[in-house]
Amino acid sequence: MPDPSLDTPNHPDPSTLAHAIKTWGRELGFQQVGISGLDLSEHEAHLRRWLAEGYHGEMEYMATHGSKRSRPAELVPGTLRVISLRMDYLPGDTRMTQRLGEPEKAYVSRYALGRDYHKLIRKRLQQLADRIQAVIGPLGFRAFVDSAPVLEKAVAQQAGLGWIGKNTLLLNRQAGSWFFLGELFVDIELPVDAPHAREHCGSCSACLTACPTEAFVGARVLDARRCISYLTIELKGPIPTELRARIGNRVFGCDDCQIVCPWNRFARATEQGDFSPRHSLDNAELSELFGWSEEEFLARTEGSPLRRAGYERWLRNLAVGLGNAPSTIPVLEALRSRMDHPSELVREHVRWALQQHGEPVASA
Repeated sequence: MPDPSLDTPNHPDPSTLAHAIKTWGRELGFQQVGISGLDLSEHEAHLRRWLAEGYHGEMEYMATHGSKRSRPAELVPGTLRVISLRMDYLPGDTRMTQRLGEPEKAYVSRYALGRDYHKLIRKRLQQLADRIQAVIGPLGFRAFVDSAPVLEKAVAQQAGLGWIGKNTLLLNRQAGSWFFLGELFVDIELPVDAPHAREHCGSCSACLTACPTEAFVGARVLDARRCISYLTIELKGPIPTELRARIGNRVFGCDDCQIVCPWNRFARATEQGDFSPRHSLDNAELSELFGWSEEEFLARTEGSPLRRAGYERWLRNLAVGLGNAPSTIPVLEALRSRMDHPSELVREHVRWALQQHGEPVASA
């Protein structure tokens, strides 16, 4: 319901409206809401340098939209402000460090254990836009959730939600980094929040040294081509041989640079049941997941971020994990069962995995 403290429709006071928007956002399940202007020039320069170095790898979409990614009004003409929102996603007890130390278990990045966040957050953003329109009348807006050329971390920093840490993630002093971001581009003038001007990483470099594949070129510079999240989700072809052993049991994404971040001791468990683990993915055996048929994969990943990898790459990733696991009977039997898989991508990774266990394997 509209806030009765607001002025008459079509003529609300901007400051009162901004305050109401933040209240509505929290009522819709967001932990923080901020409002930013459109100047992302500093972040645009950083993006251009990053792309020029080729650190985006096969993610050509990072370069295909030109300046629209860093200029909101070019992406959505008429945009005057961006409402940036964050929502916590970390389930309660996910035993992250424990799972990483159990090489026969599959480690799935904690954001991907539950339902796909895109639809949930987009729906909440639409509901927020509806509430605004109930007060001011027709609103020009677009909602984005990691699904369009938007520099979401830069926008969130400009909106005061946190600072961009050395691990390139948005960090918040009260919440760490275990949260999703969403944006509402609007065509109304609202008072902007002060950007988060200071960074609070200090001399800490835990995230940089914890990366299993040494993907950080320096503070706030990530070579995605070495990042496990890129390798297991974005990369379409073979995972580079020299990086496979370093991936360990991480089969979809990686959380290491978040796990070691001191600010994440302030992170709170999510209140969204949709983000809770499904199909015991927080405690599954690699060999069990490797046994899923394509039909089982599609059924069990319906409405899940895991769908992004697809079945073939899911098996590729699991084969690497099995290659790094102990040489137990379930591990070896699982790998042998896929030696004649129709996909050469899968077969090649299975051969590599079996060789890691000392098994002679004929070359293709």
